[in-house]
Amino acid sequence: MAKSSGENGPRAPAAGGSLSGTRESLAQGPDAAATDELSSLGSDSEANGFAERRIDKFGFIVGSQGAEGALEEVPLEVLRQRESKWLDMLNNWDKWMAKKHKKIRLRCQKGIPPSLRGRAWQYLSGGKVKLQQNPGKFDELDMSPGDPKWLDVIERDLHRQFPFHEMFVSRGGHGQQDLFRVLKAYTLYRPEEGYCQAQAPIAAVLLMHMPAEQAFWCLVQICEKYLPGYYSEKLEAIQLDGEILFSLLQKVSPVAHKHLSRQKIDPLLYMTEWFMCAFARTLPWSSVLRVWDMFFCEGVKIIFRVGLVLLKHALGSPEKVKACQGQYETIERLRSLSPKIMQEAFLVQEVVELPVTERQIEREHLIQLRRWQETRGCVPKGPSTPGPGTPGPSPSRLGSPGLSPPPLPGEPDVPRE
Repeated sequence: MAKSSGENGPRAPAAGGSLSGTRESLAQGPDAAATDELSSLGSDSEANGFAERRIDKFGFIVGSQGAEGALEEVPLEVLRQRESKWLDMLNNWDKWMAKKHKKIRLRCQKGIPPSLRGRAWQYLSGGKVKLQQNPGKFDELDMSPGDPKWLDVIERDLHRQFPFHEMFVSRGGHGQQDLFRVLKAYTLYRPEEGYCQAQAPIAAVLLMHMPAEQAFWCLVQICEKYLPGYYSEKLEAIQLDGEILFSLLQKVSPVAHKHLSRQKIDPLLYMTEWFMCAFARTLPWSSVLRVWDMFFCEGVKIIFRVGLVLLKHALGSPEKVKACQGQYETIERLRSLSPKIMQEAFLVQEVVELPVTERQIEREHLIQLRRWQETRGCVPKGPSTPGPGTPGPSPSRLGSPGLSPPPLPGEPDVPRE
């Protein structure tokens, strides 16, 4: 793999609509400070010293930043019952998705059994169908050389992705090799889009749960169906969703909304990494997995709900606002969230119970889209933009593509509610 010359850096938006000021922000996440310690690890054998250390149930080295503290333990008998129910669902997926959407949603909210999570994510996202529709496509992309400008950027990012996870601890190890393959394949699959730095942690989480080919098609679904336009060059979709989030916050937590307004803090300053990485670099790992279970089932509304819950509990009372007198203190509060509000059981319950519906998000999308057009004189680029005669956001953003019945010939491939 070619070494980077440094010109084609990762893309992430900054405040005030500038898209260059925080290009390294995703690289400097919570794991970044530790990567220097690991940078000398050149092979799997050299990483054996880490492998001999205790690994937690998620694959992180115990004592590292990625490792968990207290976890919500599911009784073994309950876990076995859930596994049995999920096996029945996955083995009869067409029947379940045709008639029992609500039951699938409830089971995703309870948490997908770890042994079946990777398989379930493929079904929920529609990644399994994409793979079946494109036999041999990933192998074809995998064998292609790729564009050197993207290969350089991707290689620079490999060691930054969960460096204390057993899959990615070794430079040049199998985990990093598969991550490179998946990200390179996407740049060939969507050359007009290329590579965005925030895709790396998304792909890494997928690779922890499934082989490279399946991870690639799930990544395609996330980029095209769940978070369309997020990883395009100008990142207009994430800017638009920042405005939607901020407007919804006024209904959820007027105190937090007023404080952020008074401090003139652009939503992009705190929500960019949250949304673009689907909280993979923000939350404790058990919470990440529970959020992703719901995200794959219910779509982008889960990402909005998680963001609103974090903002509400970080800045939603006069006492909390009083401790954040300026912009700097406020941003630091949102970058160093209280462990209590990120704890798995608390967060999931808050997300499920938050009174923000798909209809409200759709309505707010239309309002902000109209404002965007009025102020900028154009429609934001990206697949999430409704086409002519198609009011509202793409339905596939709000619901799981995998929960949709196959379209009839000539029908658009969008999920029903």
